[in-house]
Amino acid sequence: MGKDLLVPNYIFESSWEVCNKVGGIYTVLSTRAKTLQERFCDHVIFIGPDCWGEKRCPYFIEDSELFADWKKAEAERDDALGMKIGRWDVPGKPIAILVDFMPFFSIKNDIYTNLWELYQVDSLHAYGDYDEASMFSYAAGLVVERFYQFYLSENDKVVYHANEWMTGLGLLYIHHRLPQIATVFTTHATSIGRSIAGNNKPLYDYLFAYNGDQMAGELNMQSKHSIEKMTAKFADCFTTVSDITARECLELLDKPVDVVLPNGFENNFVPQGAEFTRKRRLARKRLIDVANALMGTKLDDDVLIVSTSGRYEFRNKGVDVYIEAMNRLLRDKELKKPVLAFIEVPGWVGEPRKDLVDRLASGKQYDTPLEVPLVTHWLHNMSHDNVLGMLKFLNMWNRPEDSVKLIFLPCYLTGDDGVLNMPYYDLVLGNDLCIYPSYYEPWGYTPLEAVAFKVPCITTDLAGFGQWANTVKGGNSEISDGVKVIHRTDYNYSEVADVIKDTVAEFSAYDKSQVKKARANADKLSEKALWSHFITYYYQAYDFALRKAEERKLGK
Repeated sequence: MGKDLLVPNYIFESSWEVCNKVGGIYTVLSTRAKTLQERFCDHVIFIGPDCWGEKRCPYFIEDSELFADWKKAEAERDDALGMKIGRWDVPGKPIAILVDFMPFFSIKNDIYTNLWELYQVDSLHAYGDYDEASMFSYAAGLVVERFYQFYLSENDKVVYHANEWMTGLGLLYIHHRLPQIATVFTTHATSIGRSIAGNNKPLYDYLFAYNGDQMAGELNMQSKHSIEKMTAKFADCFTTVSDITARECLELLDKPVDVVLPNGFENNFVPQGAEFTRKRRLARKRLIDVANALMGTKLDDDVLIVSTSGRYEFRNKGVDVYIEAMNRLLRDKELKKPVLAFIEVPGWVGEPRKDLVDRLASGKQYDTPLEVPLVTHWLHNMSHDNVLGMLKFLNMWNRPEDSVKLIFLPCYLTGDDGVLNMPYYDLVLGNDLCIYPSYYEPWGYTPLEAVAFKVPCITTDLAGFGQWANTVKGGNSEISDGVKVIHRTDYNYSEVADVIKDTVAEFSAYDKSQVKKARANADKLSEKALWSHFITYYYQAYDFALRKAEERKLGK
């Protein structure tokens, strides 16, 4: 089959998260880059927003030699684009172009009028990040157009790959101006689906009955939904990241997905051998030291460390059901070990707790808890925070006699938070179990990362990754397989909490050989999700789009 696929000579891929680390799509693109770079050797070009101005972008290395002749010619134009050309500082070091989109705000209304006349995209209700994303997307389209006019011709097979609604306008611009370029559009989560779930509406049982346009009006999402829907309609190849999101696209965007592109990853950041053991020991010690200083406890290495992490979407990411499960675990007679549970989601963080930092610096042991022994950093909204509010409601205060202690780490774990001072990938190693009971999760990078670090995890079949794990198993994946996949619906919150509780209790009774087996199975599963396996789906998408573009050229 591989011989029959049409292969692009050039791939342009645009995203708001190229050289801009703000979410999971950064991980998708930056880890896939190496595999593409090895195959296409500098003929894959990423386009991202220049959000940095005069400041240096920490993820980008400028290179004045790259496309110097084009840059010189561009600079001589009256309407020259502001571009930085260089390489994305990730494995593979692919070419990246960061474009200044600010000048286009002056012609924003003309751009939107043209978009309405050509594609009936409704930009009238735009607010928030819509304008910023659209001006970047338009600028990215211009970058491709001018590169194409300078270097390429109709003999070249060119693919433009746009990620998320934020890049839709640029794709439609290319579709109109350069119809010989094949376009691929990936929605990583529909804007309206995420909004329905985030507004506590039942998404799945009623999916067949929801009208995307109607819900967009109800939830004030008209413009984002409109650009996403029209981009899906006019792209040569419309893609998403999982079967569960493909169903969502069909119902809410009225367009079936052409190819599903599951998210792979590279495991070159996972330490090996003695380094793995050393880092795991360091992570456990740090987590336990912080917990003991905060709560005045004497927990030791025998404690079972569990965590959840990700974006602060309280319901969508299952943070609520995680807390509920830990509360029920407090009274579970089957629990064989004390549990130290963490919630690692960035809240509206104020500052590291000075009293906690002082205790850690002293190196002493304490037998009294600090005030509010639930949180490592003060928040700006202590009285209105969802996590702290639920802990208070459930009367969970990390009392000395409690067999389950739950601590909120409300900051980005970048290694400089002031308390843990270790990056997330170093800390995740210290867990015995990771728990991600998502309600809305198109794919699910956090469980994939956990198993890559040999940490068994719990997720749900409403996450693309959970469904994939069940497919690999050929049935319901259990914790002994490395991933426990819980069946989740719109209405079985209580049942999910019980299954999490029972799974943690079951794992606490595992002997060393059972733990070792579960960890090995987690590792084995992660290797099946490497980009070397999943990249084939992208080649199918490129082929699908190129064939559509060929038909257009031939006037079919």
